[in-house]
Amino acid sequence: MARIKFAIPKGSLENATHDFLARAMLKLRGYERTYRPLVSDPDIEVKILRPQEIPLLVSTGSYDIGITGIDWVRETEADVLQLLDLEYGRVKLVVAVPKEWNYKSLTEIIEEYASSNRILRVSTEYLNTTAKRIASDPVYKRYYGGKQPLIMTPWWSRGENDKVRIYLSFGATEAKPPEEADLIVDASQTGITLEQNNLKAIETIAESTAILIGNKKSYEDEGKREKILDVLTLLRGVVESGKKLHIFVNVKEENLQELISSLPALKSPTVNPLSKRGWYAINTVISKDEFLTILPQLRRLAQGLVVHEPNLILPLEEIAQRSKEDS
Repeated sequence: MARIKFAIPKGSLENATHDFLARAMLKLRGYERTYRPLVSDPDIEVKILRPQEIPLLVSTGSYDIGITGIDWVRETEADVLQLLDLEYGRVKLVVAVPKEWNYKSLTEIIEEYASSNRILRVSTEYLNTTAKRIASDPVYKRYYGGKQPLIMTPWWSRGENDKVRIYLSFGATEAKPPEEADLIVDASQTGITLEQNNLKAIETIAESTAILIGNKKSYEDEGKREKILDVLTLLRGVVESGKKLHIFVNVKEENLQELISSLPALKSPTVNPLSKRGWYAINTVISKDEFLTILPQLRRLAQGLVVHEPNLILPLEEIAQRSKEDS
C-alpha cells in the first residue's frame, strides 16, 4: 500500500481536527513543537498548514488528501474531490456592519451607496466569494451592469468598478470598520467577536464545516486510493458515531417479538439468551434522534437498559462498495 501525504489545518480548525483524528485512531504526536507531527499510521505523512492553502495544494498534488473548510474550497475554486463533510468547525460567512447602522441587508447598503454615488469599501479574506455575492445582487446589476467590483491586494487588482472596492484583509477583519472599511465579510462561529468589536451580522452568505478533500490523480492511483479509503473509513466512523447510540437491553421472552417488531430502529439487533430462563439480551445501534421516541416502549417492554455513545462506527460495506465502483 502506498504512502500518502495528509495536510491538516492550523488556526481555528486546529484543536478540533487533532481531537477528531485522535477519535479516528490517527493520534498526532509532537504537533506542539513542529509542523510535521508524527501520526500513529506509518503510511501517512502529515503536515500542518493554513486552511486557506490546503485546497490548492491538494489540487496540484503536493498533498494527496487534506482537511480544510468548505468555505476555502469554494473561495479558491480548487479542483479537488470532496470526500466527506466532517461536520465540525461549523461557521457562517456573514456580512457585518457597525451596530448603529440600520441596514438589514447587503442589498440595502448597495442601494444607498450607489444612489448617492459613494464608494463602498469592503474588507475580507474571501475575495472571490464576496465579489460573486455583490456582482450577482439585483440592485448592483441595476446600477453597474456587468462591471465587476474592484478587488484590491498589495500585489494586484482586478475588476473595473471602483465604486465597490473589496480589500484583502490579512486577519483581524472585524477591526477594520469604520476607518478602513464600511463593512466586512467574515467567518463567524458565535458572533461574540463581532459583538466585542461593535459589529453586527446582517446577512449570511454561506455556511461552512470542515471537509476531507482529495487529489483526483492520487485517488486514481490504486495503492494511494486504498490508503485514502482507509482514512475515509476512519473519519466517517467518527462522524457516524456522533449520530448513534449503542444500547443494551434485557427483555422477557414474552415481550421479545413485540419489542423487535414495534421498534423500527431495531433493524438487525443481536439477540442472546440470558442465563436466567425466559430472558434475552438485545444489543443494537440506533440513531440518537430515535432514542427519545422509542424510550416509552423500552420502558414498557424491557428492563436493564444501558446506553453508550460509540467511539467509532465503521461503514465497511459502504466503503468496500465505493472501492469497487472506483476501481
